[in-house]
Amino acid sequence: MPVSYLTRNFSPLPGAWLVLLFTAVVAGEVSAQNAYWPGPGDTWERRSAEQVGMNAERLQEAVSFAQQNENPSPRDLEQAHYQSFGREPFGEAVGPFKERGPQTGIVIRQGYIVAEWGEPQRVDMTFSVTKSFVSTTVGLAFDRGMIPDLHAPVWRAMAPVVPAEPPAYDDEGGRSRWGAPAALQLWESEHNRTITWDHLLRQTSDWEGTLWGKPEWADRPDREPATWMTRDRREAGSVHEYNDTRVNLLALASLNVWRRPLPQVVREYIMDPIGASSTWRWYGYDNSWIVLDGQLVQSVSGGGHWGGGMFINAFDQARFGLLTLRNGKWGEEQLISEEWLGMARTPTPAQDDYGFMNFFLNTGRERIPSAPETAFFHLGNGTNMIYCDPVNDVVIVARWIRNDALDGLVQRVLASITDTRAEAGTR
Repeated sequence: MPVSYLTRNFSPLPGAWLVLLFTAVVAGEVSAQNAYWPGPGDTWERRSAEQVGMNAERLQEAVSFAQQNENPSPRDLEQAHYQSFGREPFGEAVGPFKERGPQTGIVIRQGYIVAEWGEPQRVDMTFSVTKSFVSTTVGLAFDRGMIPDLHAPVWRAMAPVVPAEPPAYDDEGGRSRWGAPAALQLWESEHNRTITWDHLLRQTSDWEGTLWGKPEWADRPDREPATWMTRDRREAGSVHEYNDTRVNLLALASLNVWRRPLPQVVREYIMDPIGASSTWRWYGYDNSWIVLDGQLVQSVSGGGHWGGGMFINAFDQARFGLLTLRNGKWGEEQLISEEWLGMARTPTPAQDDYGFMNFFLNTGRERIPSAPETAFFHLGNGTNMIYCDPVNDVVIVARWIRNDALDGLVQRVLASITDTRAEAGTR
């Protein structure tokens, strides 16, 4: 079942933000002391449950529970698309899909692999977990001063974006190229010029427009069609709306800043340093190619809503989860700043269980009641989950599991922990 995304207004107390942020950062620092860091590829060390303070029998119960709760949707993900998002207006697939594997997972404690099942080496789509890689490219730019102010309007940093394939023109009675814009018109409206990087990162921009043939109103459209193209814009920052067209806009904006393909950025600064495999790939759409500095570059998508996004195996997902769990540090290297990850885990005023995309928070222990409030998750349709628990020093990768089984899996994994520090953390 797909993850349910809610849109609502919420204004948490500023103190609650600080407490949650401080607790998460301190917990992450504690877990990183004298930590084990996996070597590249297959050199990741396995340990028994008992060696890391867990009960093997209870851990196996968690594994069995996950396997018994595989998502019942078709493994042919293109077929699954046309049974769900493909039924929306403009819902045609424009990016690649692939058939997925069985329910799969990994449990990491103290950096060590303690359980794995299914096909963890299989490269599959990860849907909206891709959004965490999109926001990471923005974070890398922020750390390098390329985006100095997240509260600055995005349009000020944007150069003209010229698509690789211009619209078709008919000089024999149809449209003429004369007077038509060569560049995409993405930031011209008064509302769009108020949108900041922070708004896009938190999915509170209410950006209006069409990108790669997908109008923003066509993604998870309102039930009343008459409002699709006529409603007033909400003030940027006031309402959270999960919207892949706007996510793809952020990916394009990040590409504009970097002036190089985002998969290259992630590979150089994140995936290679954490020892990820060479099998992951990040795709965009058939029509998301642009001309950049005289070369054709694909602007990648932030998920698999219309195909594309990150294709990755479970081990590489776990490495990324461990990196974010440990506040951006890998061995002696600080790959992404603690400042950035602290902001990424800070609740959004209009949606207090969401930080930067795609950091889902456990505010009030509402999303996963069995988990500590400081836990956070990278979530995508499927369901794909990378669960990060700083208190218990646990990362769980769960792929192709029923959405309503996530809490049950976490509950069983945490129940298998026997050491005192972890038990105190889950109360």
